[in-house]
Parts: sequence; C-alpha cells; structure tokens
Amino acid sequence: MAGTSDAVRIIGKLAEYGDLEVIATTTTNYGGDLALSAGADKIIVGRQGVQEIAKLLDINRIDLLVDATHPFASEASINAIKASHKSGIKYIRYERPSIKIPDHVFEVSSFQEAGIMAKKIMEKNLNARMMHLAGVTTLNEIKKTIDPKLIVARILPMVSSVKKCLKIGIPSDNVIAMQGTFSKEFNRALMREYAIGVVVTKESGETGGTHSKIAAATELEIPLIIVKRPIIREMENESVFKDIDHLLKYIVSLFEN
Repeated sequence: MAGTSDAVRIIGKLAEYGDLEVIATTTTNYGGDLALSAGADKIIVGRQGVQEIAKLLDINRIDLLVDATHPFASEASINAIKASHKSGIKYIRYERPSIKIPDHVFEVSSFQEAGIMAKKIMEKNLNARMMHLAGVTTLNEIKKTIDPKLIVARILPMVSSVKKCLKIGIPSDNVIAMQGTFSKEFNRALMREYAIGVVVTKESGETGGTHSKIAAATELEIPLIIVKRPIIREMENESVFKDIDHLLKYIVSLFEN
C-alpha cells in the first residue's frame, strides 16, 4: 500500500529482486504513476475498504501486505490490518520515524484543535494569514474556525486538490500547487511572501519535510502548530519497521525461507 515517498523507495528496492511481483495500491493516479515509475508491476488506484482490500489479496494471490501509507492515513492502515487478518496474509508496517518537536512549537491532537489555536493567534494580528502545510483533506476541519480567505494552502499539483481549495472558498492567489519536500530557505521565502502569521502542519517526519518547516517558521518568529500523529491501537501486535533497509532484509528473508 503506497502513496508516499517512502513507498516509492521501498518499491524501487523490491523491484531489484527479480522473483518478487509488486502490486501497489494508491489513492490517486499521481501516486500510481510514481509507483509504476519506481518499478511496481501493477497498480490499483482508489480508496479501498476492508472488503475491497481482502478481495484484492485473494484475487491476486498475495503472500505479503506491506503498509507504507502516510502516518496520518490511519483508516487505510486499520483497513489493511483487518483485511490481512481476514485473508490470512502476513501484514507488516513501515512507519516513518517521528522527530523531536522543539519546546516552542505548539502541539495539538487534531486539526480541530489546530484551527481553534490558529484563530486565537490570528486575532492578535488582524492582517495575518494562516499557512496550511498539512494536505488538502484536512482543510475542512480548519475552515470551521478560520476564514478560508485567510488561508494559504500548499497542496499537491493535482486538479482535484485545487478544486477542493477553491470550493471551500480559498482564493486562487492563496493556492500553492507544488510537489515537495522543500528546503528551509524555500519555506521561509513563501512565508514571507504571503505575510504569514501562523503555520499549521502535521508531524510527517523528516521525509515529510517537518524539520525545514519548523526551521523556517522559527527563523521568522512565526508561531507554528503541529498536529500529532494518530495512535493506531490495531498496530500494537503487528510487525512495524522504522528503517527501510531492515524492512527489506526482513521481506527478502521471508521469501528465501
């Protein structure tokens, strides 16, 4: 189960082993194209529930399910765990390592909390705008407390994502459609250009560019709010890897045996 830069790396490494057939699932065509270019033998695009995943496992005679979805895609991971149990397939998880959050950064448990905190910060500066660096799907929670006209959203360069931003009322001038990750310098330049008063992002780890976002906001003395990763209770008894090389060695050992 793909859709992240981590998954692209894993697929690329697995493709080097000629005896393994890799089928990748993604939620978007864009993610599917990345998986194919990395070396996947086949892609399946679209959101999958428990029954759909179990059916895919059975039809394609899958031996192993590797969950390399985003740390915030908790529903996808829960569905994958349930489907693998249903089909009697081994499930393993690649979990992108977390990073240490500096003390001066605000940590919250949900995007609803992030919106409420951002509003309080923005009330002290009426001309301030909020920069949203946490994906288009989380904007619905933010707009409940923040005027969409004051939101600057950096999103993936997909038509569907741009349409979602415009639909909820974000001005076209405030939509930045770009594929990251980005450097501290680039993040800092964007924050300056858009006169940002507060930044909202999520704890996506080093691979997701969290460090560079924190560093840019810190240098500009802009308050930054980070939404913590969801805790997935269903993951407690599963095999979880935080190092791609260790994950790959384990996968190869399974098929060698």
